[in-house]
Amino acid sequence: MATSSIATGGLGDRVIKVNHAGEHGAINIYSGQILMARLTAPDLVNELREFRSHEQRHLGIFGTELRRRNKPRCRSYWLCGFGGYVLGLATGLFGRNAIAATSVAVESVVLRHLERQIADLREDDPEAVVAISAIVAEEQQHHDLSASHLQANGFWSWIITPLVSASTETVIWLGMRL
Repeated sequence: MATSSIATGGLGDRVIKVNHAGEHGAINIYSGQILMARLTAPDLVNELREFRSHEQRHLGIFGTELRRRNKPRCRSYWLCGFGGYVLGLATGLFGRNAIAATSVAVESVVLRHLERQIADLREDDPEAVVAISAIVAEEQQHHDLSASHLQANGFWSWIITPLVSASTETVIWLGMRL
């Protein structure tokens, strides 16, 4: 019989905490990008607002799950928020392609992690799987719509993708260990 991660304080708890912090970071990425996109890519502002509203809903899903589990938020929560806002401002400053490349890079990493989390938790923590599964379609939408804005072999994709992907992986790794 599988034991719930609620009882064991296991992987599911850590994943929910890190995902919650990551959603806070994503909200702040989009907030910074919205601020700058008003000047550099005004045609993307409404889409970015929609993405941010999705991330706010995702934050609520994971926040509810944390409260249900009686767990505090991740220690990396404020780091994710601050880092996300700085990343959003910086990439928003460089316009449409930098904004799109950032979303594609972040969402590619996030989608890989969500897929792995679902597989790892399927047997031991069905509540975590439900919470994680609830956000996958919107994260995929963010990736796909952003990818449609990218210029093939564009400069920003070449620069931003490895930096943002590595940073996102690092923040997730750190969050899982705090």
